[in-house]
Amino acid sequence: MNAAIEQKIADYKQKYLGRLVGTDIPEKLNRQLEEMDWSNLDKIRGNELKRGSFAPLGAMEIPEIESRKEEFRETGIQAIRDRKVGAILLAGGQGTRLGFDKAKGMFNIGVGKELYIFEQLVENLKQVTDAAGAWVPLYVMTSEKNDEQTRAFFTEHDFFGYNRDYVKFFVQEMVPAVDFSGNVLMEAEDSLAMSPNGNGGWFKSLLRAGLKQDLAEKGIEWLNVFAVDNVLQRIADPVFVGATIQSGCVSGAKVVRKADPYERVGALCLEDGRPSIVEYYDLTPEMAEATDEKGTLLYGFGVILNYLFRVDTLMEIAESKLPLHIVEKKVPYLDENGVFIKPSEPNAYKFETLILDMIYMMDNCLSFEVDREREFAPVKNAAGVDSVESARELLQKNGVALS
Repeated sequence: MNAAIEQKIADYKQKYLGRLVGTDIPEKLNRQLEEMDWSNLDKIRGNELKRGSFAPLGAMEIPEIESRKEEFRETGIQAIRDRKVGAILLAGGQGTRLGFDKAKGMFNIGVGKELYIFEQLVENLKQVTDAAGAWVPLYVMTSEKNDEQTRAFFTEHDFFGYNRDYVKFFVQEMVPAVDFSGNVLMEAEDSLAMSPNGNGGWFKSLLRAGLKQDLAEKGIEWLNVFAVDNVLQRIADPVFVGATIQSGCVSGAKVVRKADPYERVGALCLEDGRPSIVEYYDLTPEMAEATDEKGTLLYGFGVILNYLFRVDTLMEIAESKLPLHIVEKKVPYLDENGVFIKPSEPNAYKFETLILDMIYMMDNCLSFEVDREREFAPVKNAAGVDSVESARELLQKNGVALS
């Protein structure tokens, strides 16, 4: 261990790392300590993020979209044919809440046959590429925990019929977890307790993987970012792409009408006059229930994690620091004697950046309404709301054969 790291350990009074001072440590652990942003430890004191003044933001609603659908589609299809559109699949998560210990995208959503989440998402994208007669470059963000198995899974299934030359993988950046007193946790003798840095880290992780040159060589001007757990996700949707381009906005967000004022989704809004997203837990009852003269919820358009960003704008903000969200989690660790502890209650902070904060860094954002029964089938739980069973029901309703 070098002297600079030993000094950091002393300065921050690290009780779990203290026993390693003066010893030779494994290369992996040494690298993690050298790359660690120690300033995160200063942020756990008074960690409440200060938000601005919120105001409602309407949306381009379905009737208007339908009336201009062919016009938008033509613009979007041309952008795809001109190779200006790429897609980013955020697939770093595990299927833990589904009782599945592998990458969530490997989960079989089928009933009488195999239909994997990855497979369904690729099929959704192929509907667009078939119509356009051109491949959309697909970048798959994995995590350290599932990168190898995800790559192998795509290879094993021949990329689900997608052109493998247009698929690239990159690994999400990881950050160490700390206990409530600010002590960095170790999960093994050769590793800190690392966790993904949140979905807001996708663009920096992509650049870190050296894919900036790939974007430039391909001439990609727009990136459609979407989450792995929505099996009805429409990817590189030409109508959405075309509407965003025609609007002159530098970003776009697909939204659905909230099922009720307190639905657990973020609501697209304005914050200090800029596009933003207010999370459901930040909505006051007055905001959640506020309506206009027609009785429509003012904060009634929920985001579904399907965004479109101009690449040049992303490059401009790439060096900006996103707000750090600090969340409490249960994190197994080695205590100061090197004994492995598996906590039954939350014991640690994890540091995350969120994609919703990237919206706030944009000058404008097209709020684009979609039909939730056609485009919103999240797979977050094993049963109940936003579950495997509810997603299967919606897939069948949209004509997808599960058996």
